[in-house]
Amino acid sequence: MVGNAIGTKLVQVGHDVAMGSRSATNENATKWAAALGERAQPATFADAAAFGEIVFNCTGGSHSMDALKAAGAESLRGKILIDVANPLQAADDGSMIMSFCNTDSLGERIQKAFPETRVVKALNTVNCEVMIEPSRVPGDHNLFICGNDASAKKEVIKHLGTWFGWKPENIIDLGDITGARGTEMFLPLWLRLFQKIVGNPHFNIQVIRER
Repeated sequence: MVGNAIGTKLVQVGHDVAMGSRSATNENATKWAAALGERAQPATFADAAAFGEIVFNCTGGSHSMDALKAAGAESLRGKILIDVANPLQAADDGSMIMSFCNTDSLGERIQKAFPETRVVKALNTVNCEVMIEPSRVPGDHNLFICGNDASAKKEVIKHLGTWFGWKPENIIDLGDITGARGTEMFLPLWLRLFQKIVGNPHFNIQVIRER
C-alpha cells in the first residue's frame, strides 16, 4: 500500500519508477505498472535497486532486511535510501507490536548492514496518503527525519517538498540514524490514536515550542 502510493505519486510528478518485489512478474506490481503507463515498471528487488537513483524501502518492516539483501549492496552503494518501514508484527492476541525497539531500530540495522548507503529515515510516522499529500491534514503539522549523512537529509527534505508538498519548516531533523528508535516507537501511539480516538488515518501531530 505504501509503495503503491509513493510510486504512483512519483510517476504522476514525472519520474520513472521501478517497483521491486521477489519476482518481476509479481501480480500486484504488474497491475500497478500497467495502470500508470511507460514510466512505471515491475522489477525484482535487485533490478529496482539498480534502476533507481533514489531508493525507497516500503516493505514490511519485519521483512525489510531480507528484501534489501536481495536488492544487493552493490546496487545500493552511494545512493540515498529513504526508509519508510516500521518493524511491526502481530502479537498472539492479534494486536500489533514492535519486533524490536528501545536500543535498536530498523533504520540503524539497515545503515549497519549497508554502510555505504545513505540511509534517511522519513515518512514512517504518517499514513501513506498523508505521506504524499500532507494537505489532507489541515494546518501545519510535522514530519520527522534522521540519518547519518547531512547532505542526504538536506536532499531528502528538498524532495519531500517538491514531490509531495511538505513544507521544509515542518520537517524536523532528529539527528543521526539512532533517531529512528523514536520515530519507529511512535507507531504504537499512532495505532492507538487511529483505532480509539480519530477513527481514520488522516491525522498527524504538531510540535509547538515555547515562545
